Amino acid sequence: MALTPAVLGALRIGEGESMAVQTPASSPRPNANFPAVPTWNTELRELAPNVYAYIQAGGPGRDNVSVSNAGLIVGDHGLMVIDALAAPMHTRAFVSAMRKVSDKPFRHLLNTHHHSDHVNGNQYITGAEIVGHPYCREEVVKMIQGPPKWPKRDGWSDGTDDRIILPPVTTFDGKMTYYYAQNTVDVLPMAPAHTWGDLVVYLPQHKILFAGDVAFFYVAPFCQNAHPSKWIEWCQTVERMDVDVIVPGHGPIGGKHELAEMRGYLELLKAEARKRYEAKMTPGRAAADIRMGKYENWIGPERIIMDTVRFFAEFAGTLAPPVDTEGIRVATEEFNAARK
Repeated sequence: MALTPAVLGALRIGEGESMAVQTPASSPRPNANFPAVPTWNTELRELAPNVYAYIQAGGPGRDNVSVSNAGLIVGDHGLMVIDALAAPMHTRAFVSAMRKVSDKPFRHLLNTHHHSDHVNGNQYITGAEIVGHPYCREEVVKMIQGPPKWPKRDGWSDGTDDRIILPPVTTFDGKMTYYYAQNTVDVLPMAPAHTWGDLVVYLPQHKILFAGDVAFFYVAPFCQNAHPSKWIEWCQTVERMDVDVIVPGHGPIGGKHELAEMRGYLELLKAEARKRYEAKMTPGRAAADIRMGKYENWIGPERIIMDTVRFFAEFAGTLAPPVDTEGIRVATEEFNAARK
């Protein structure tokens, strides 16, 4: 599935960087030698007593751009929400689904990281204390300035909602434990990985992990803010945990098998990118030259461009938290020229 500027221009990722810069004119085609990835539906699924995952529909032929997942934990006196989605219509649908389960007030909202598809909906989780990593707060604060209304886009916003960016008001960079009804809820930092401020939510009694964007299932990982090698290490950490169910930031509910598959994407790309870095290829030409096998069928195969840029920065010792927008733009042009 290709990203297009027309689709992406209305919404922006964290740090105010346009996602359109990551868009090649043509994406790698699905690999017929490997099976297609599944399609999944929007649902609020109960995983354990008072514990729910909210999964937004995705898969081949669907609009997967910035369509992320969320979570809900019901306590005796209120609700904990895990991430707030990307757009007014998405978050309102999520709130409607939650209200079918409980009419208790929102008590806590955990932002797993700062990207807009996880924090744009903060304003609709009314009354909640917003909690995040210090780096998450720093980056969301940068997003406050912007248009007064959410841009109009079919299925996302009708253009009438005020755009109000709410950053975390409580931050921490160590383990935090909450108690919701009979559930122990451990919030753990896993950074740097997808960003320099990732948090995950672990329920040890039920062996459930809300992984945020530490996990992408059947969706190519976004490395725009990532430390890719550290991300691989954090995946290995999760694989050693007592976890049966993993709710990814993007994709259907899975487990350690699916996480290992995603880790395999990063490991394969790292190995292939390293060969081309040492051969003095540019990131864009390297991305065009690399073949990812079964991962070419995952949603967003064109992300290999930004991911290769990120690995090259790591190899060069220049990796830093911000998105290398100009590097991705140049690499996209090189990728398109090579693929022609």
